[in-house]
Amino acid sequence: MAVSRTIGLALLLLWPGASSGQEGGAAADVAPRAAGVPSSAATAAAATAMTDATDAADAAAAAAAATTAAGFARPAKTWLEAQIALTRRGFSCGSIDGKAGPQTRAALLAFQANEGLRANGALDGATAEALVLRGPDFAQREVTAADLARLQPLAATWLGKSRQRALAHESILEMFAEESHAHPELVRELNPGIDWARVGEGAWVTLPDVVREAPPPGARAARVLIFIGERVLQALDEDGRILAHFPASIARHVEKRPLGSLKVTVVVPAPDYTFAPDNFPESAEAGELGQKLILAPGPNNPVGAVWLGLDRPGYGIHGTPEPEKVGRTESHGCFRLANSDARLLFDLAWVGMPVEVLE
Repeated sequence: MAVSRTIGLALLLLWPGASSGQEGGAAADVAPRAAGVPSSAATAAAATAMTDATDAADAAAAAAAATTAAGFARPAKTWLEAQIALTRRGFSCGSIDGKAGPQTRAALLAFQANEGLRANGALDGATAEALVLRGPDFAQREVTAADLARLQPLAATWLGKSRQRALAHESILEMFAEESHAHPELVRELNPGIDWARVGEGAWVTLPDVVREAPPPGARAARVLIFIGERVLQALDEDGRILAHFPASIARHVEKRPLGSLKVTVVVPAPDYTFAPDNFPESAEAGELGQKLILAPGPNNPVGAVWLGLDRPGYGIHGTPEPEKVGRTESHGCFRLANSDARLLFDLAWVGMPVEVLE
């Protein structure tokens, strides 16, 4: 991963259209708060601010911001903060956007049930207290030469994709949004001064800080449940507690949904993809090709960053190059997760892991 740093003083970015984050397309509801730095660094930042401030009031405000950023633990107060806190704990809200949409409420319901709270999907007092933010809401990520070198345009056709050495990110915006589990529009809002068509090496980008707090490194799921009706996948531990919760896309046609008991037969990071024309009858190009193609690995590969093969030929759990569509579109038969969620499931998965697909 490229170099990142936390923001030492309070961000002064204003969130356009801030609102209370109500259901039904509510606007994102928070301006970025101060991001934290280690205690000694915070003290140094406050001292620097004191020196540079034009008067005592400005210096005091800068010192207070640095102190607050250094050592706070506070409940989530807004939907954006709740999404960040949930994501850190392995409860994915889909792409973080600051809105109380259905995927966010589903993640909150799962978290509430897991913690023995009233499962109402509301960011009430008890839930907010349980969703403690132990670190800053936001971090800054530097654009590096290595980031820029990894970018590649994506061919428009299957044949063109098969000729690429990697199906990489096309832009810094796409790359950084995926890394931070964020909707690209949120990243744009957080960084109003960046020209994304010309962003270059050395630029600093403000992103949600979603450094993982749970499940812990080395944790292993006992089983996976997939709920077709809710379009949700959950990884459980041996006691039945939820280790991770993800929105998922399911098969468009009922007859292609593999209900019942399955198990994982293979776990593959950075998979390639075999394009079989017969699986894409809606594609005019597939009908003309008449041959299978092998597509290189990469986040824009059709199965994304991870493949978990199941003991049903052709079926698996995998990532996707379009995380904003997860749970909102339907697949040809497999279970799609956002790449960031698929990577977490990969960490928890093992060959032989039971998978139960329920209505």
